[in-house]
Amino acid sequence: MTIKVTEYVFSPPPPVAVPVRGRAEMFPLRRIFCVGRNYEAHAREMGDVADREAPFYFNKSAHDYVASGATIPYPPGTDNFHHEMELVVAIGKPGFRIAPEAALDHVFGYACGLDMTRRDLQSALRERQRPWDLAKDFENSAVLSEIAPAASVGHPAKGRIELAVNGEVRQSSDLSFLVHPVPALIAHLSRFYHLMPGDLIFTGTPEGVGPVRPGDRLEGTIEGVGTIALLIGAAE
Repeated sequence: MTIKVTEYVFSPPPPVAVPVRGRAEMFPLRRIFCVGRNYEAHAREMGDVADREAPFYFNKSAHDYVASGATIPYPPGTDNFHHEMELVVAIGKPGFRIAPEAALDHVFGYACGLDMTRRDLQSALRERQRPWDLAKDFENSAVLSEIAPAASVGHPAKGRIELAVNGEVRQSSDLSFLVHPVPALIAHLSRFYHLMPGDLIFTGTPEGVGPVRPGDRLEGTIEGVGTIALLIGAAE
């Protein structure tokens, strides 16, 4: 049998993958879903209210991923670059129209995440009722710690989530304050997408978001999940 070798006009990019705590295998990234306004206090600080009827989402590319501990450049096109500390869910089992009571069966593990945001662009886009892509989906905007398998850490429904900038605590809340908890998010999102292994869900950020500048060091923690760190470098 002759095996046809696929040729490309240029070399395809390498797969994007995240370290898994305690394992040699990597977790390959597929899609990144992000939940907006999922803490009441954060919704208020953004001049909005949390929607208790249904969550809403935006997306990031898997190629926006950067590992915890990295240094990233201050991004172009913004003068107001913000941090958003979040619990991230890593999907490990395919599912569609998943019942809330079965949702956690589809979770491989959890991680700490930073949804880095060009806030000035987001505000301008919101005012004009346009998509947030320029504000949210850009290089180095999805920072992720190693993934802690649920088999080791369980399914955290409460616990401290905190972020400090240069040693000063900026964000401090509890996972129990999520408007839409993890099982509800998985069940709702799976009504619109066939969730697959490799998908991530950034579950939303608590209050205290704010700007960072070149030279700033970010250090975050989620109780029972892990830690995350990031250094902001010079502008490109």
